Amino acid sequence: MSQSPKPGPTPTPVGDILGRSVPRLEAREKVTGRAVYTDDMTLPGMLYGALLGSPHPHARILSYDTSRARAIPGVRAVLTAEELPDHRVGSVLKDQPLLARGKVLHEGEPVAAVAAVDLQTARRALQEIDIRYEVLPAVFDPEEALRPEAPVLHEQRDTYLDFQAPSPERARHPNAASHIRLIEGEPEQVWERCDVIVEDVYETPAQQHIYMEPCSTLASVDRDSGKVTLYTSTQSVFRVQAITAEALGIPMSRVRVIAPRVGGGFGGKTEMTNQPITAALARAAGAPVKMTLSRTDDMRMMKSRHACRIHMRTGATRDGRILARKVRIVYDTGAYADDGPFVASVGSYFARGPYRIPHVDIECWAVYTNRLRAAAFRGFGNPQIHFASELQVDQLAGKLGLDPIDFRLRNALETGERWLGGAPVESGTLKDCLERAREASDWVRRRSQRAASPGKRRGIGVAAVGHVSGLLGSSATVRLNEDGSLTVNTGAVDIGQGSDTALAQCAAAALGLPLEQINYSGPDTDVSPYDWCTGGTRTTFTVGRVITQACEQVKQQLFEQASEMLSRPVRQLELRPGGIVGVQGEPGASVTFGAISARALYFKGGPIIASSRWLFPPTPIDTRQTSAQGLASMGNGFFVFAAQVAEVEVDELTGKVELLEAWSVHDVGRTINPAAAEGQIQGGFVQGLGFALTEELVWSEGHLLNPSMSSYKVPGAPDVPVGIHPILLEHPSGEGPFGAKGVAEVSLVGVAPAICNAIRHATGATVTRIPATGERVLRALLAREGTG
Repeated sequence: MSQSPKPGPTPTPVGDILGRSVPRLEAREKVTGRAVYTDDMTLPGMLYGALLGSPHPHARILSYDTSRARAIPGVRAVLTAEELPDHRVGSVLKDQPLLARGKVLHEGEPVAAVAAVDLQTARRALQEIDIRYEVLPAVFDPEEALRPEAPVLHEQRDTYLDFQAPSPERARHPNAASHIRLIEGEPEQVWERCDVIVEDVYETPAQQHIYMEPCSTLASVDRDSGKVTLYTSTQSVFRVQAITAEALGIPMSRVRVIAPRVGGGFGGKTEMTNQPITAALARAAGAPVKMTLSRTDDMRMMKSRHACRIHMRTGATRDGRILARKVRIVYDTGAYADDGPFVASVGSYFARGPYRIPHVDIECWAVYTNRLRAAAFRGFGNPQIHFASELQVDQLAGKLGLDPIDFRLRNALETGERWLGGAPVESGTLKDCLERAREASDWVRRRSQRAASPGKRRGIGVAAVGHVSGLLGSSATVRLNEDGSLTVNTGAVDIGQGSDTALAQCAAAALGLPLEQINYSGPDTDVSPYDWCTGGTRTTFTVGRVITQACEQVKQQLFEQASEMLSRPVRQLELRPGGIVGVQGEPGASVTFGAISARALYFKGGPIIASSRWLFPPTPIDTRQTSAQGLASMGNGFFVFAAQVAEVEVDELTGKVELLEAWSVHDVGRTINPAAAEGQIQGGFVQGLGFALTEELVWSEGHLLNPSMSSYKVPGAPDVPVGIHPILLEHPSGEGPFGAKGVAEVSLVGVAPAICNAIRHATGATVTRIPATGERVLRALLAREGTG
């Protein structure tokens, strides 16, 4: 009995591929459980790796004894710093060894690594490693770490390779990883001209990335060539390749990095995680080694968002113009710099906010402490500074008797104006975002009618957001296959945000092909064109740009071939949907991509293939406008804007805050995939909700007290309202693919201040330290009422 053939996938209409919510390319494999992540992989003879963390936040290593661990049956390799090259790594400041060398600088810092036949044996071996320590004085507060009497963490700091612009202040403070000073106008002379001034200190916590997939790497070594192959959960195969080669002292050509499916990153997998040490174990053991961290080890050994303290003073005139701002920002970068200097530069860059403030004085530090290293995290230093800035803007509006949105509109930067440092605002759409947020949230009614349940107060708050989209370099290669389908090759890593699908849509739209005819290949350093990293709100913007540029070159090659095949000049040709080149005004005159490709391959011209590359051009600081130390350029990307509104209810008895509804308005330029963009906005808002209300790594004398999901509170389904409304505004920008802009990071940046401004509207109390737990909100309430 014959069976009917199974239906194939429904073809995607070409005409609306751009701006259509097509399903993700990997959706079926993920929902069916077939998606392969690093920890799902095995190789013949594979061993299991594990790390031993320091029990002390600051101590000198006196001796190692690994003999008992090596004697355990099944243990194949034991490594300490003594068995590794003395190479330090870092994105800007090369200060970090693979395993602690000479000293440990935070509790949990890896001091030894083991590879064994199974994970149980590896962990038992760790318990048998005897390391003798001399405990040293520690420092846990970054401002205390800047004091002359503070213990010095990196005695050799000035000998490290350092790519930062010089700063005299940094040179005078041995625990400073970075220092930046920016001055515009005459900030010290204008305060007497301010009719209202707000001044306060704001604090934001160390937030853990809580990606669903902990850091995981599988390393193997070719016995003949010595080439290391890494399968790893990362945001950049090329950064892993460079860091691993540098750390192990081998050529990059002897390191291959492949990213299978990645279960989230949020910045925590941008730089080194456990890849180089897993590679070192594989080389030492002569066998493949897989190391997947437990959640507790990941939280103790990897990275967090920078905790931050911000001293801010802002003044405005009676007519509602912000005139001056003075800021001192101190980021706690933890034991190692990692991306701390980058985070400090972004914090400095956005300290003026998306506003027209003529007189500013900004000082920013990234400071070493004996805590877990801090790193890139969604928003990259901007959520911290926006928290302080947007709270002060609200307070100023209150003092002036102005509506918070009206006050922001009066001061918002517009197209053609200059950002701090002199960079041009190419597409100043903040006013449009604010107006749309006011309309969508029914702001005027909700602001004036604060009905709530008995014993609760209701309020609504807003935050205006500026961020950047772009950043550093990308490349792509596009090849037309014999059947007219297209192979797109980039080094970009999809970490769960759906970039593979959006980038495939860019290619399909550029050449008029259905999505089913796009073959999008995964990142592999042996074969993929270079891409810096999935991060910085850059992948759709930057990689999409080079893909569409390469597709334009393919189009030109297609037209050159078709011109000869159709006996028509190139100027008369046009692309038609479905992979066809036709003659304008002649419906019957056409030729398929497949026919063109075959002619090129076998008769004339060779394969139809094109590559494109691009580097975001850094904008030098305009020294006529800005005095700068520690920062030479503002090479961060093109500006994007958003407005976020939150409505909350506050329990007067407990201080507990409940988010009732939220509106997040974003200028996305041109929407590539609406569902993906809306998912990014909703996901970013929920992550910002955790930052605002519940998430915080808590230490006691350098010991992390909550390194588990049972004690680190991430918002769950009951904490998240159904009504988080993503609103997409389209103001196409000429730089991105089809005018698209990024949305990933900006979706989180303004959430905390919007919620805290809503708390203030509900209660009159200002919460200057987040997360705004019930206890902190209650204290603010009592302080306002004069009873606490």
